[in-house]
Amino acid sequence: MLIQQKIASLDAIVLNNRTIDYLPLEWYETSKRIMRKRTRNGQDVALKFLSENPRLTQGDVLYEDSQTVIVVEVLPCDALVICPASMHEMASVCYEIGNKHLPLFYENDSLLAPYDAPLFRLLTASGYAVERQQRQLLNPLNTSVSPHAHADSSSSLFSKILKLTASPE
Repeated sequence: MLIQQKIASLDAIVLNNRTIDYLPLEWYETSKRIMRKRTRNGQDVALKFLSENPRLTQGDVLYEDSQTVIVVEVLPCDALVICPASMHEMASVCYEIGNKHLPLFYENDSLLAPYDAPLFRLLTASGYAVERQQRQLLNPLNTSVSPHAHADSSSSLFSKILKLTASPE
């Protein structure tokens, strides 16, 4: 079966006794334009989004007929869950993760990132509240900000963020 576009979200369609067949995807597969996968019920599916990045999310409907609805299921993965205590900490953590060009997700005032042992050690050693949990990575932060400086910290994006979030003395 060839799928070339999303149809709707699961909460926007009427099931009418149709079976939901989930297409399990890892978090990093949700932005792939071309791939072959198999649904939970064994249906072979070819995804081919040629016009744009699909940005598939939990509950996206990819196919429907009179008997079945194929829906995206984002699988839980090993993740870092960071709970910043302040906006200053939020800015610092975002900078550390962004500076390593790692993906970052946001959920309920927490930052999530795919588990990375060196990042876990760095954030823990820096005193941040970090836990390793199995979580779905559903809400990516689009963090492409340019330019920023590495040599002169007084004019970097990070220093500007710190000035904005610093407590007045």
